[in-house]
Amino acid sequence: MADTPGEQDLRKEDIDAIVKNYALENFTMLQVCTVVKTNAAANTYYQETDSDITKTTTTDITDTTFGGAPEGAVFPYVEHSWTETTERVKQHGADNVISWNVWKLSAIDVKARMLERVGRAIAKSVDTAIITELATTTNTAAATATWDNATESLQQPLKDILTGIAGMQIDNWNPYKQTYIIMHPTNFMELMNNPVIRNASQTIITSAGKTTTIAGCTVIVNNASTEDTVLMCIGKSAMTWYEAQPLTTYVKEDPGQTLLIRAYQMGVPVLINNNAAWKITGC
Repeated sequence: MADTPGEQDLRKEDIDAIVKNYALENFTMLQVCTVVKTNAAANTYYQETDSDITKTTTTDITDTTFGGAPEGAVFPYVEHSWTETTERVKQHGADNVISWNVWKLSAIDVKARMLERVGRAIAKSVDTAIITELATTTNTAAATATWDNATESLQQPLKDILTGIAGMQIDNWNPYKQTYIIMHPTNFMELMNNPVIRNASQTIITSAGKTTTIAGCTVIVNNASTEDTVLMCIGKSAMTWYEAQPLTTYVKEDPGQTLLIRAYQMGVPVLINNNAAWKITGC
């Protein structure tokens, strides 16, 4: 029986909820970003230099402190800088066309399965883009040893993580504000198998599920991550996602012929603050 327009609209809302909820359960990198709505193809932002302002030395004046200025003296002149950068929005999208007969006669609900799979594909594509952008940080250090090193005493993942925390602090960021550690499932297994980490980690059970923390940082295990490369970032500070279109689905039935399933999302991830991120290689 043909649906009325109202029923089609209701079905579409249900479909959207299924795809988005399913995608959020599996791919979660948007949570580390500040999401900025945009309707522009090109988005310009200004990247502020992280270093503290220092006193400029001149000939025969080598003191670099601001204290001790004589009464009535002219205060030292200081400067700061910003770098203008422009990023262009990209669209992530995928279509699947199911035979109308297959949809009606299959032993499984192919429509529901394809909705989940197409939505998952777009969510993973966006997560991959965010992780790829985050990995461009120039703050990087090699792991002390591989996290699955045959000699257990050489495995020092906690030291590697603490090095990243210290690196961001040295660059004038507060990693204890809300820092995420993003890694591949294999590296998470190696991390949690480490005897030092087993004593230093904490698993918190919340209404949203399990959250694992290491040295005060929240761990995100993501299939879009590159194995043996672990990323760290301060949430909402390092990354921005310029969003022109959130994850959306569209279903169109051509009765007796086909069923079109589409999922799409449009935006661009930007590493706004390079020094609020850290990369550990060779884990």
